[in-house]
Amino acid sequence: MTEFTAIAGLLIVLMFGLSYRLIRGPRVYNRLLAAGAIGTFAIVLLAIMGYLYERPEMFVDLALTYALLNFIGTVAISKYLENHPEERELGQPGDPPERIAG
Repeated sequence: MTEFTAIAGLLIVLMFGLSYRLIRGPRVYNRLLAAGAIGTFAIVLLAIMGYLYERPEMFVDLALTYALLNFIGTVAISKYLENHPEERELGQPGDPPERIAG
């Protein structure tokens, strides 16, 4: 049981590192990848919690549902960015134009 809690703690620490990339960018694709990775870590945490609480069947169902929502959200945002190229090139708020352009 302590192995599962150690792995869960490590995943939570990694999620904090990814949340920095989610907030700071520098591009929207970095943020999108960080959000997907955080979602994947949350799925793994749900599966670990299922084994810790000795109810894996319930938590695995929740993890699969969350994985499906994570995938659909990523595809939806990608399609939006494909159809709105002006949103793709945005950097940080307040960036000079030369940093945004490239």
